[in-house]
Amino acid sequence: MPKTFASHHAQDTEISLAELRGRSARMAPHWIVAPSSTSAPVPHSRISGVVVSTASARLVSSMPAFAD
Repeated sequence: MPKTFASHHAQDTEISLAELRGRSARMAPHWIVAPSSTSAPVPHSRISGVVVSTASARLVSSMPAFAD
């Protein structure tokens, strides 16, 4: 009799980290990795039609990471 999803799931909740890493390593050759494509940043002059509310602009400008 085939396992049901529930019984299979219950079994897999008790695996160790080492076992999980082993399972992942065995699955890795089956994963398809798309070639990475890096895109160049778009110059600000090419961005148009973006509207930001004043409140949102104030919120972002008050964040230390974005204030510069």
